[in-house]
Amino acid sequence: MIDPQLKRGLLDVCVLSALRQQDSYGYQIIKDLNGCIGISESTLYPILRRLEAVGCLSVYSVEHCGRLRKFYRITPDGIRLIDQFLNSWPEIQRVYDFIKECADNDSRAVSQ
Repeated sequence: MIDPQLKRGLLDVCVLSALRQQDSYGYQIIKDLNGCIGISESTLYPILRRLEAVGCLSVYSVEHCGRLRKFYRITPDGIRLIDQFLNSWPEIQRVYDFIKECADNDSRAVSQ
């Protein structure tokens, strides 16, 4: 199970990545992310509002079954945020490698 703090930091990028594929609405975004990372409605909607407020996505409405459904579309700023995350991957990998190496060294020291 992923640490809640770490998960919180990844959710914005995951939501934007789902929207990079196609415009979508809340329930569909939750379904799209389900195979990658679990997210609830109560977590998703504040993320969507925050991403809209900072210009990473835009919102429009479409009538569906007599009701308006909000759709979300990634903006160029949202794409830049994904790209920044992807460009930071080597640093993230170094941190992972460091933690893994320390854990491996610790387990060897404990078993001696």
